[in-house]
Amino acid sequence: MFLLAVILYFVLACVLAWLVFFPAGRSYVTGCIQRAPILLRRAGAAVTSRWPLRPAVAARATPAPASSSGPWIDAASVGAFMRRHYLLLIVGVVLAGGPPLLAFFAGGKNMLGGYDVSTREVNTQVAALLQGEQLVPPVALPPAVFASAAVERERPMLVSASRNWALMNPDYTQRLLMVFKIMKEQHGYEMAILEGYRSPERQNMLAGMGSNVTNAAAFQSWHQYGLAADCAFLRDGKLVISEKDPWAMRGYQLYGEVAESVGLTWGGRWKMMDFGHTELRLPGVMKKKTGGE
Repeated sequence: MFLLAVILYFVLACVLAWLVFFPAGRSYVTGCIQRAPILLRRAGAAVTSRWPLRPAVAARATPAPASSSGPWIDAASVGAFMRRHYLLLIVGVVLAGGPPLLAFFAGGKNMLGGYDVSTREVNTQVAALLQGEQLVPPVALPPAVFASAAVERERPMLVSASRNWALMNPDYTQRLLMVFKIMKEQHGYEMAILEGYRSPERQNMLAGMGSNVTNAAAFQSWHQYGLAADCAFLRDGKLVISEKDPWAMRGYQLYGEVAESVGLTWGGRWKMMDFGHTELRLPGVMKKKTGGE
């Protein structure tokens, strides 16, 4: 299609150049226009001779006598003109055909090089997430894992928290599961969800326990919209929550980096740091965004 457009442009440019630079060309076109009525009358006469008109119609058809004169140009005169003005003809052809030919030969892959494919290294797991890979939540852990004394000291009332993945936003769920996968396969950390969706009643109850637990009341936390979760690590089948553990603290740092790489907000960057917390802040969901969980 592009080649056809180039050819048409070239032909049109040559015709226009011929009319502009060569008086003989203009004379030829003018003669053709002047002879057009004569040719039409001749064609009509030929048709009439083959299919005679009715007498009434024939009486009205009074063609004028045809004239054979006209500004015709024979081959000898055209050849002589081209020999006399060959330099001007060459310049006209170059000017008319140069731009389309240049565009045709320059239209390779190197044109607009700024749009070449990026050579940056792409995280294949994140790419799989964006391409629609559907990850499956892990098997639910026994309630006893969340009822130990060490866990109770770090997270009061965790036993009654919801860890139902189905209650959370599907987009957030897939991102969080991708984080779990990357943490395990690339960094060797097995993760577990501590709490996902949180009811407004539970949110107010936790807020009443003090700012060291949460500084967000009901519907001021992304938990109420299924867009937040608190997570920790599993080591030897036990939950490790405290950031005082160097192994856990290193995991939280990696967890924050991976979570942010898939578009999540990490609580480790807040003034009241919450290392195990991530959330997906979708526009239009919460009118007032808070820095708490």
